[in-house]
Amino acid sequence: MTFGGFIVVLLIGLVVGLLARFITPGPNPRGIIVTIVIGIVGAFIATVGGQVLHLYAPGEPAGFVGSVVGAVVLLVLLRLFSR
Repeated sequence: MTFGGFIVVLLIGLVVGLLARFITPGPNPRGIIVTIVIGIVGAFIATVGGQVLHLYAPGEPAGFVGSVVGAVVLLVLLRLFSR
């Protein structure tokens, strides 16, 4: 992965993480690094989940909306297990 590709992944992770935090009400983990990680892991969850449900072909990444849904699912799971 090139440096430019890495920056794009970080920016998309940030946008997805911010949208997920905005959609999910209540207390959320704070910090820009945590938000980026939530966005990136959410995209991964959406990709794997979509492939398991046969929504995406193997090797096909989740779309932007799917990534946001994956990040929201991750935030909900983090809340359930942090209590």
